Amino acid sequence: MNDAVIVDVVRTASGKGKPGGALSGVHPAELLATVLRALLDRNDIDPATIDDVITGCVSQSGEQALNIGRTALLAAGIPDSVPATTVDRQCGSSQQAAHFAAQGVLAGAYDIAVACGVESMSRVPMFSSTQGKDPHAPLAARYPQGLVGQGIGAELIAARWKLGRPELDAFSARSHRRAAVTAAAGGFDDEIVPVGGHAVDETVRPSTTLEGLAGLDPSFTDPAIAARFPEIDWSITPGNSSPLTDGASAALIMSEQRAVALGLRPRARFHSFAVTGSDPLLVLTGVVPATHRLLARSGLSIDAIDTYEVNEAFAPVPLIWQREFDADPHRLNPRGGAIALGHPLGASGTRLLTTLVNHLEATGGRYGLQTMCEGGGMANATLIERL
Repeated sequence: MNDAVIVDVVRTASGKGKPGGALSGVHPAELLATVLRALLDRNDIDPATIDDVITGCVSQSGEQALNIGRTALLAAGIPDSVPATTVDRQCGSSQQAAHFAAQGVLAGAYDIAVACGVESMSRVPMFSSTQGKDPHAPLAARYPQGLVGQGIGAELIAARWKLGRPELDAFSARSHRRAAVTAAAGGFDDEIVPVGGHAVDETVRPSTTLEGLAGLDPSFTDPAIAARFPEIDWSITPGNSSPLTDGASAALIMSEQRAVALGLRPRARFHSFAVTGSDPLLVLTGVVPATHRLLARSGLSIDAIDTYEVNEAFAPVPLIWQREFDADPHRLNPRGGAIALGHPLGASGTRLLTTLVNHLEATGGRYGLQTMCEGGGMANATLIERL
């Protein structure tokens, strides 16, 4: 079988996802167009040869409506003969886009595809697409106790896995420290595409301390929730959660045969894939069954994998993952994670992939694992092998 390989991966630097953030003045389609142009220019690819552009985006309303992948493709100057589609698997949308692109190559349906993602949380806020309606109303009969938001899900995970506030904050401080060290050493330089001169992750706070984090108030306190779930200690704060973020990212994926024919160097190959559902009440635990499924399919043990990227939507998520697999903490999010680098929803999957490929190359690692919890109780997991 012809391998599906990653030829290149790029991303914007993170921008704070609020008015006045570094990327808040940029239309989200232009954010994505910027990384698409860079991806093609860096590899001297004839854009007309792309078979499909698969885009992750969560809040598909306003400026992100009507298939933003197609809008961005045209804004980037790519020929109108190239199609695009936009997918929504919540936070894992662009990771799923990478799965679809690679699986299309493996199936022989594509020779060259782009997987990408974008989210402008400053211009298209979370939940704006619901227009004040309850999309979960039809689930009332199945879940009479009612579902909860992801913040409460994180609180429930922290309580049930007995993760205290000091442990959550220590992990968060580590995320900022690792991201700041990597940035200072130039570790992100090759993966970041400047947008309007912005080329530094705005969400990283090098001065973060445990003392500062300890002074933050919980974000999701609610008397009704407290009465329903008395085990909650209210430990989730802005400091141990991922920030609202603007950003875009993209990966150039093709068959190994086509890459060789074009004189391009494959940087990694897709080894194994998994996607799974999980408890929609806890919402964020899917990374555990998804990783179990991925390891079973790959035939590898967790110790055989050199680097793990587990999205830091909230600090409890990577911590329960680490505990479940007895994973080496030094291999977990070694360049920091979303708590520091930001979580631009639909762009996060290919952002993690970008950082994962670059870290494997910098350290000489062979295998990298990526997994992402997702709204509605789901998760994707991906295993790549550096070439």
